[in-house]
Amino acid sequence: MAGSGTDDLVVVPLRHWGRWVGGAVILAVLGALAWALAGAKIDYAAVPGFFTHDIMLRGLANTVVLAVAAQAGAIVLGVLIALLRRSANPVARWFAAGYVWLFRGLPVLLQILLWFNLALVFDTISIPGLFEEKTNVLVTAFVAALLGLGLNESAYMAEIVRAGLTSVDHGQVEAAKAIGMTPATTLRRVVLPQAMRVIIPPTGNNFINMLKGTSMASVIGFLELVHAANNIASRNLQIMETLLAAAAWYMVVVSVASVGQHFLERHYGKGVAR
Repeated sequence: MAGSGTDDLVVVPLRHWGRWVGGAVILAVLGALAWALAGAKIDYAAVPGFFTHDIMLRGLANTVVLAVAAQAGAIVLGVLIALLRRSANPVARWFAAGYVWLFRGLPVLLQILLWFNLALVFDTISIPGLFEEKTNVLVTAFVAALLGLGLNESAYMAEIVRAGLTSVDHGQVEAAKAIGMTPATTLRRVVLPQAMRVIIPPTGNNFINMLKGTSMASVIGFLELVHAANNIASRNLQIMETLLAAAAWYMVVVSVASVGQHFLERHYGKGVAR
């Protein structure tokens, strides 16, 4: 029969009205936010000057140094604790488990304050016959922040490294032993290169958190970006302008760290099908 069959069917594209409504709501919210910021009592022209202010640049340098040093120490400690947790020695395993439990359990701000006030408990720090010094001289604001941030992060790094080591097929370890590799060589040449694919993404994420977490050091007077912004604002009362300058620096360093993480992931992901 003429006119019958699938040729006569009209294809009507599916309408995604929810997407259009959702997109319109997002644009409306962004527009309202931009309108509010444009009319806010903020001297945007002053922000670039605070961005390159001497104190702000010193705060930026201290932020980066503290974050890199704390993260580097945390990685070393994290690898050590992760290896102890996989040890055949039960005492080593219990110690490692207790270490992770302790430092993950305490808020990082509390840890920073505890280290900064260590002199209230121990007047001096000494190695009998070799070294002795006042605690408040050794544990400066930088050292207290480094210990608080680094030790806290090392507990998380231990779990990340342990997850990475566990992800490697045990058969490869057995194969390495079969061809005469020592445990250290097996770890360095077989296990770690493969585990890095699992370790790098969360480590990069944690480093970005570390960059922002350095702001907690401002409570003990360490000159990082937030403390630098407050320092400038206390003189000119342009609080929002100086905070915006600090926020811009955070976005810059976080963006640089994100690019570095991307290239590290690509390096250790070579040869892996996506």
